[in-house]
Amino acid sequence: MISTIVQFKLPSPISRVKAQEVFMGTAPKYRESAGLIRKYYLLSDDGSTGGGVYLWQSREHAQSWFTPQWREHILRTYDAEPQIQYFETPVVVDNVTGNIEKD
Repeated sequence: MISTIVQFKLPSPISRVKAQEVFMGTAPKYRESAGLIRKYYLLSDDGSTGGGVYLWQSREHAQSWFTPQWREHILRTYDAEPQIQYFETPVVVDNVTGNIEKD
């Protein structure tokens, strides 16, 4: 598995309520992302940085999602350039299901 952390500096801080509104507008499209296991939307405490944490089945799935078109979407939606980091995810602890998985 691969985790990605995406961050982008917002042009001006937004509230949690505004972030929820914007994020809920984009969330449905992630339901159909090939290889995406889970996505968490992020907002810094001061509302100045947004982003997401993604868990993917493979690096190929992750890289196929983060296209130039996706970057353009982030730029249009948030007026910010995203930064992406990739991480190997050898073990996942899921306290909801009680599972510990290794990849």
